Amino acid sequence: MPVRHRGEGGALGQAAAAGRPYLWARLDRRPNKQAEKRFKQFLYSLEDCKEFIWNFEEDFKPVPDTWIPAKEVEFSNGNPLPDENGHMPGWVPVEKNSKQYCWHSSVVNYEAEIALVLKHHADPGLLEISPVPLAELLEQTLELIGTNINANPYGLGSRKQPVHLLVPHGAFEIKNPPTLNQNDILSWFEGCNEGKVEGIVWHCRDGCLIKLHRHHLGLCWPLAETYLNSQPVVVSFNRNDYDCDFGPKSLFHHFSNLDGQRFDRLKDIKFDG
Repeated sequence: MPVRHRGEGGALGQAAAAGRPYLWARLDRRPNKQAEKRFKQFLYSLEDCKEFIWNFEEDFKPVPDTWIPAKEVEFSNGNPLPDENGHMPGWVPVEKNSKQYCWHSSVVNYEAEIALVLKHHADPGLLEISPVPLAELLEQTLELIGTNINANPYGLGSRKQPVHLLVPHGAFEIKNPPTLNQNDILSWFEGCNEGKVEGIVWHCRDGCLIKLHRHHLGLCWPLAETYLNSQPVVVSFNRNDYDCDFGPKSLFHHFSNLDGQRFDRLKDIKFDG
């Protein structure tokens, strides 16, 4: 289950060692400075008749032994092939209490095998924050949002009490999408409340995904007010459903204390103390 936000990412699949659902963070393997310089010189040379030759042993920065390439990465002679930008998309497992991926780690509890997820509530026009079994998220992609992610456009938490959540990709379907015309798309982003989002992803019939970010059209992000923050949200988290103790400082503990409470916007969620 890859979980992504822009600039960083993650995934939830089976952990090879434990054989249990596990959160994985996005980590692209990139070329070192010398290899990147050679690659750029090759691109600028416009020598289309030649193919750039990578040295897999020496050209790329080291990654943890637990790193695995993403599914879409192609292989040659047992080696993963870089994409057109010279990068190899991949994943590393997020360990409990990880310092490097602390915000990813804060939204999963491996003992209870659950994750904190933002999704639609059964009632139209209402959002819901609730724990979701990791097993239900396998092979899905998600976005990580929150206090320390990309300028926190949704106003979640604070520096003193960071709040982060997972959002399944495709969970928020656009009800009235613009036509595939640049002017119509611009008008939708600039003049429609539903258009106050970071971007659109078109899900094609052949399985391809096509992403359009506001920046591609010269539009700013983040916005002072976003579409996601224009909707009320309810917390559904009955701690009695789980046979484990959530740490007093964990997000799971704090959200379980808000079970049943409703807020006008995501940014209105506050924890006692």
